[in-house]
Amino acid sequence: MLKKKFGLFATMALAGSVFLAGCGDDTATDTGNGGDTGGGESSDPEFISILTGGTTGTYYPLGGAMANIIQEETGVDTTAEVSQASAANMTALADGTAEIAFVQTDTAFYASEGTNMFDGEVIDTVSAIGALYPETIQLVTTANSGIASFEDLEGKSVSVGAPGSGTYINAEQLLEVHGMTMDDIDAQNLDFGESQESLQSGQIAAAFITAGTPTGAVESLGATSDVVIVPVEQDKADQLIEQYPYYAHDTVPSGIYGLTEEVPTVSVLAMLVAQNDLSEDLVYDITKAIYENTDQIQHAKAEFIKAETALDGIGIDVHPGAQRYFDEVNQ
Repeated sequence: MLKKKFGLFATMALAGSVFLAGCGDDTATDTGNGGDTGGGESSDPEFISILTGGTTGTYYPLGGAMANIIQEETGVDTTAEVSQASAANMTALADGTAEIAFVQTDTAFYASEGTNMFDGEVIDTVSAIGALYPETIQLVTTANSGIASFEDLEGKSVSVGAPGSGTYINAEQLLEVHGMTMDDIDAQNLDFGESQESLQSGQIAAAFITAGTPTGAVESLGATSDVVIVPVEQDKADQLIEQYPYYAHDTVPSGIYGLTEEVPTVSVLAMLVAQNDLSEDLVYDITKAIYENTDQIQHAKAEFIKAETALDGIGIDVHPGAQRYFDEVNQ
């Protein structure tokens, strides 16, 4: 399987390109197509579960759209499942709980190396289908909080993401380049929906949210409060990218959340991964179903789904079925 390097990440993020995929084979067949890296036999499932994230994030609506396309195009029963997102999704695939999942590129890399939240536990049974879209790191607060910079977070109650989420690591690394640690804040492990409710009620002062924009939880917050996105200034973004090359410059655009001007920040990428033992033919069909029916995805991120850039920014092995499809369409 081909391994793409993180050096391509910045190109993908600047291009704003993404890739989504889901599953497909209408019977449980012993294909022998070597979905595992050793080329052994693989019995494909009759039912595919796609792990997404919380209902107020971006993964869930995209996963639902992908599941519908997969089922319609391949005949395989496919559903999108609510989950605790990136890190939990990698663990679930390794445990055989599901077949396909959404995950951040940085989290997938940590899993493949056994670092950060996967300390000492390498996950090598999962491979990439393709990159999806830039996942913007949004430090969200409200106008009445008085928070305008990262330094203003000191001593405040701040949501840093659900336990085991990639958002937590993003928060930790952004605090680091601002000369802070989790000990400098009152860290709360909340998901996006809980963060929204806690910001509205004043129980927390700010929340880290890593998701494609616009994010449902932040839009909901904007219905009752004046949303503020704390900027990541150029020098801090440069420092972060130098230390952790899976990040890239990004912006939260004006016109969403009631913002009157764009706000500089950084992003990682969303990607789709699959169990290695899904056959090459099955994953090929998955990839083909998604990329040739992007007009059926009723979400703002659909415009970024492009096969020619779907492998940019990936730091783990690519599944042979996905690689075969991209080789065909990009030759």
